Amino acid sequence: MKAIEMMLRSHPRADVRHATYYAEALAALSTCAEVCAACSDACLGESEHLERLRRCITTNLICSDICTATARTVIRQTEAPNEVVHAQLHACILACQTSADECELHGDDHDHCRICAETCRFCQERCNLLLGEISSSGTAETNTGEDSPPLAR
Repeated sequence: MKAIEMMLRSHPRADVRHATYYAEALAALSTCAEVCAACSDACLGESEHLERLRRCITTNLICSDICTATARTVIRQTEAPNEVVHAQLHACILACQTSADECELHGDDHDHCRICAETCRFCQERCNLLLGEISSSGTAETNTGEDSPPLAR
């Protein structure tokens, strides 16, 4: 068992049923944030292709930031507002998808983009799994009222 999973399970308000899903998502989020930052830096080093990689750099930096924010949100177990955790996971899934889609455009020419795309897809998958688990178990409360935001419906 990894240290983060042990920490999650030792929390006085632990969601023990889902600790493995949380730990897997947290590991993927951390890796994705680092890989996206490294890929954007590698893209900057591709001076002859810089103009073509400009969007890739931006989407990678955004994905890195959102993965970091998502990890910091997901790690909080004490009375975290479930609708915020839910929305943050949705945002991260979209950021990973966008970054992966962009990196895939350059993956045949740049190994760093291929690696980044694969990493983003894996993080997207882990966040989707966590979101599905906490949503289907009733952990993520939703407001179904007409005045609720679209993601909470």
